[in-house]
Amino acid sequence: MSPAAETTASADASPTYSLVVVSNRLPVEIEVADDGTESWRTSPGGLVTALEPMMRSSDGAWVGWPGIADRTFEPFENDGISIVPVRLSESELEEYYEGFSNDTIWPLYHDVIAPPRFHREWWEAYVRVNRRFADAAASAAAPGATVWVHDYQLQLVPRMLRDARPDLVIGFFNHIPFPPYGIYAQLPWRKQILDGLLGADLIGFQRLADAGNFSRAVRRLYGYPTRGVAIDVPAADGKHRRVIAKHFPISIDAASYEELARRPEIQERARQIREDLGNPKTIMLGVDRLDYTKGIAHRIKAFGELLADGSLSVEDVTLVQVASPSRERVGPYIALRDEIELAVGRLNGDFSTISHTAISYHHHGYPREEMVALYLAADVMLVTALRDGMNLVAKEYVAVRFDRDGVLVLSEFAGAADELKQAVLINPHDIDGVKAAILRAVAMPRQERLRRMRALRRKVFDNDVAAWSSSFLRTLTEGAAVRPGIPDTLAGALKDLSRADSILVALDFDGTLAPHVDKPEDARAVPGTREAVQRLLDLDGVRVAFVSGRALVSLQHVSQPQTDVLLTGSHGIEVQLDTPEIELDLITAELEQLDALARVLERISGSVDGTWIERKPAGLALHTRLATPRNAAAAQKAAREELGALLPGLTVRGGKDVLEFAVRSSTKGDALERLRRHTGADQVFYAGDDTTDEDAFAVLRPGDVGLKIGAGDSLAGYRVRGPEDVPLVLGLIADSRAAVAAEREAAAGA
Repeated sequence: MSPAAETTASADASPTYSLVVVSNRLPVEIEVADDGTESWRTSPGGLVTALEPMMRSSDGAWVGWPGIADRTFEPFENDGISIVPVRLSESELEEYYEGFSNDTIWPLYHDVIAPPRFHREWWEAYVRVNRRFADAAASAAAPGATVWVHDYQLQLVPRMLRDARPDLVIGFFNHIPFPPYGIYAQLPWRKQILDGLLGADLIGFQRLADAGNFSRAVRRLYGYPTRGVAIDVPAADGKHRRVIAKHFPISIDAASYEELARRPEIQERARQIREDLGNPKTIMLGVDRLDYTKGIAHRIKAFGELLADGSLSVEDVTLVQVASPSRERVGPYIALRDEIELAVGRLNGDFSTISHTAISYHHHGYPREEMVALYLAADVMLVTALRDGMNLVAKEYVAVRFDRDGVLVLSEFAGAADELKQAVLINPHDIDGVKAAILRAVAMPRQERLRRMRALRRKVFDNDVAAWSSSFLRTLTEGAAVRPGIPDTLAGALKDLSRADSILVALDFDGTLAPHVDKPEDARAVPGTREAVQRLLDLDGVRVAFVSGRALVSLQHVSQPQTDVLLTGSHGIEVQLDTPEIELDLITAELEQLDALARVLERISGSVDGTWIERKPAGLALHTRLATPRNAAAAQKAAREELGALLPGLTVRGGKDVLEFAVRSSTKGDALERLRRHTGADQVFYAGDDTTDEDAFAVLRPGDVGLKIGAGDSLAGYRVRGPEDVPLVLGLIADSRAAVAAEREAAAGA
């Protein structure tokens, strides 16, 4: 496809795209033929691979810089994706990109391995360019569209988008680390960056620690309340907007790497590489951008000391180091290249022979096919990063090794170490430790190599880049796809409901009145809930009930209900209906089942990080909110299978990151029916967010109103975005009910 003619793009183009991706670089680059003609080609990269299918299916556009300074291109289409180029001048590249992004933010976020530089003119360029990206995205996005902004170069874009287009659903993913507060606080524009990021609905990080560092910085600098992954950010209307800061470890298209590795011509190339290197017993490989965060000098030092003390010989072991060029106009990178090449030259001069070279050093990049051949040729992969958001090279090596052989030596300071625990983990600052790990890798028995690589490959293939992108977008859209506010259709239904002689307003608690939190005991209703409930209680012919899966004692603790609120807990097994006593009766056999249930769940939870048990009067709940998706699924599967065999009569319910077991069968539908009988209500309003609330929606009758909180399939006829909208809904019911009462009084007086 030929590049669009250079022109000034119209800022008034009507927005048409339901998904907009924004990144510093576009997923395309210009190729120039021998005759001078130009054409676009898709750039290789995991992010492009992950997002291409969904962008094609969802009418998506990609906003970014095309890689050439001082040229403007009209939007165009490439391989089924709409491309929206953003112009950057040569001076902006110097100040915004090479300056603030890569000489201020990059070293600061990587633990100040190199000193960051703070220049006001760089910051001004950063603000100006971020504004241009935000304007382009806002112009491209359709009403209510999802916009996904990527990486540290564009941290101000989410807030700029939020201010310009509050209808948008905005996500941000930070591909590099986020530093601890003591380091982050050095940034003169620290509050502005946080405010920029908090414009998003969802902020993704590579590691759990990065998300925690961000939330702590928000608490220190802004004082906003944080609960687990949730941050309550004040909104312009005086209310609060919920922002989620959570880790989503990025990955690769593992299947495509294995497919390349299985090609006969690439396997032949791997054999040729070994032969060209003199067929040493062991080939060690390092593949990095030439960057001071990668620890290249540390691995060279360790290897040199092993050669010097005779632990390794150049006849047996060769180190291949690929160091692709990076930011070659930035001062620290120029100095780093000199340092690395001097170290390589000295080591080769000291230890190489006519037939064997100690380090085969390559300061250039290779196409993917050649890299896969190198991975296949390498017996040991060295990843010695001093600080790295993820390090996808480690995952690429694992994906390529379909032979299940090879050893990965991996820095514990790379994000990949959180997942690839069967690698040989190292502290790259500990040169003696690195040397010991290299010797261990070189001498590792085949059976241990196979066992470790099998485990590593399961992790990489189970959590590939497609799973990463779908997990992020699912979290983003589930929490934000429903627009804030009260739909007109819902308002009309509430007015009709208010005309009934008697009304029951029944409300789930967690996820409906209160946001979900990591610790159930920390849950509290959103501001304004108690006042709205009291307005309803003060009206004639209106009863209010809380319907929860919690034990009633727990529900009372977190909800602090008014005396007149009716309560049902444990999915209706416990009730408190206009009496001070909680009604519950379990027989001896049910109590024995509870004991057996507790033993099994406590054993399973005790073996899986991030899970815990909640005890209820007639059952137990296995919570998996803090576990990894894989561990959560494994724990829930084990619980279902073991308890299904041991106690086949148990009632089992799945919810959001929770699996509940009860010795007595009851549902929220049963609870709602009992409340209807108790109150004699003519019409019922029920609000809930969970799959367990579907049982209550299922028993609603004509004229009743069901309200789903959040996105997802539901039997409810209406929905709102989140708990912050529920007090508004309750207020509408109270307003409509009061208006009906006034009408009736006026009619009676006439």
